[in-house]
Amino acid sequence: MFAFAGILGLLLWAFISAGVITHNFNRSQLSGQKDKQEALIHGIIITETKNERKYWEIYGETGNYDSTSGVAMLDNCIGNFYDENNEVSMSFESTKGTYNEEKKQIIMYNDTHIVIKDGTVLEADRLTWSGSDKPVFAKGNVKITRGKELYATADTVEISPNYDDFKISGNAVSKLYQDKEN
Repeated sequence: MFAFAGILGLLLWAFISAGVITHNFNRSQLSGQKDKQEALIHGIIITETKNERKYWEIYGETGNYDSTSGVAMLDNCIGNFYDENNEVSMSFESTKGTYNEEKKQIIMYNDTHIVIKDGTVLEADRLTWSGSDKPVFAKGNVKITRGKELYATADTVEISPNYDDFKISGNAVSKLYQDKEN
């Protein structure tokens, strides 16, 4: 009889303790967001692959994902875009980035560095990629260099979907240099 009362007392204590410990948890079901899911992640990789072809990949040192908005927020990002031969055609690095699942859009913010397969290097405040068949936009304090032959600055740069051409606009200054040996 005393053993049964002891077990009952222990179970009652565990139930009350659990209620005290969890009473401050955010109960999103009570606030009308019963389907919302969030995840805080260290070392997150997001990639798009179809028919064994990789289109792009992003790695974030840390990040979070909100299922309600379908947006992943990433910190200290690096990533690649791939061509039809699954070779890297453009790489980027940024301190902050987002991936919007609904729009299929990647945006990099703050200290964004971009390297295109032909050796062109861009620095910008923001990079926006909206699909492999659409231009990529670099905006804000854009600097472009290609070896010793090109230096340009602009407010905005539009990079073609194949990453082989770009248009600079807004306070644009470009300098082309010729190799003296040729």
